Amino acid sequence: MMTKKDLIVREIDEVPEPMLEEILDFVRFLKVKGAQEKLEITLLSEPSLQKDWLKPEEDEAWRDL
Repeated sequence: MMTKKDLIVREIDEVPEPMLEEILDFVRFLKVKGAQEKLEITLLSEPSLQKDWLKPEEDEAWRDL
């Protein structure tokens, strides 16, 4: 059974050369979009997590590390 990556490579092998730049741009877009979404989630969760980070118990727990 072929993996999705194998299927994508097979399809790309059949694409005319002029379309390859567009495919490359799309793949790069998807990678950047994924990274941006992870960053947004991290930034949005910071205020919620900060409530716990600033507790004295947290300072005590991390003191010896």
